Amino acid sequence: MLRIASFNVNGIRAAHRRGFLDWLTLRQPDVVALQEVRAAEDLLPDGPWGHLHGSYDAGLLAGRNGVAVLTREAPSAVRVGIGSKEFDDEGRYVEVDLDRPGLPGLTVASVYVPKGGTPFEDEASLAKMERKFRFLRRFARKLTESRREAARAGREFIVLGDFNIAHQEIDLKNFKSNRKSEGFLPAEREWFGTILGSRTLHDVVRRLHPDQPGPYSWWSWRGQAFTNDAGWRIDYHLASPGLARTAITGGTDRPESYEARVSDHAAVVVDYDF
Repeated sequence: MLRIASFNVNGIRAAHRRGFLDWLTLRQPDVVALQEVRAAEDLLPDGPWGHLHGSYDAGLLAGRNGVAVLTREAPSAVRVGIGSKEFDDEGRYVEVDLDRPGLPGLTVASVYVPKGGTPFEDEASLAKMERKFRFLRRFARKLTESRREAARAGREFIVLGDFNIAHQEIDLKNFKSNRKSEGFLPAEREWFGTILGSRTLHDVVRRLHPDQPGPYSWWSWRGQAFTNDAGWRIDYHLASPGLARTAITGGTDRPESYEARVSDHAAVVVDYDF
């Protein structure tokens, strides 16, 4: 069995203070994709990845973004960026190859998609959304390239992370009031659908829970969003068909209380018979 997790930690230093290493010890994942690590290499806390090997792209924006893939063994290769001069210095994408002796290989990617903006509000918000779509268009090509390269090498492929998009109405609690909000705009949802397919990538958690609202992975720190479970499912496991078929169980590690939260996101954890 292979336990794979995705976790937007909303700052690794704050996450350490709130119990990230306790979560890591309790859940014992084999692979973890992190987003919003938000620390330069020299500012990481001691032992930032616990018992796991970290492949980290901090980017050049101080205190922002940063993605990592944590693995039990050092990967055979590490690659960063989506092939875009505009975004590749921002710490938004890293992928690693895992070659397991006597077992199928795997390419794992961690992504942090720009949040965007609500284009109906003002020119600044429109510019943020246009920028997000520039990322999404290049990211879609990168996914195709990486998935095909993994297949040629005999590996399965999985991309994990915070896509900042809720794909379907059952992916957020208050979908009716958010139809004009960034993260749930028709064009974003349509784009998300284009990267899924029976021969390309499967939404693993939705495959495991086809009719269940959520399970949500993000709740605002503000108000009663967490208490009322008014969340969004914006953190995903998107896997190649061969890997997706091996998923046994999975969902989000929703904390027991507001005070127990490590981040405004919850880890998304899936066990694969792989």
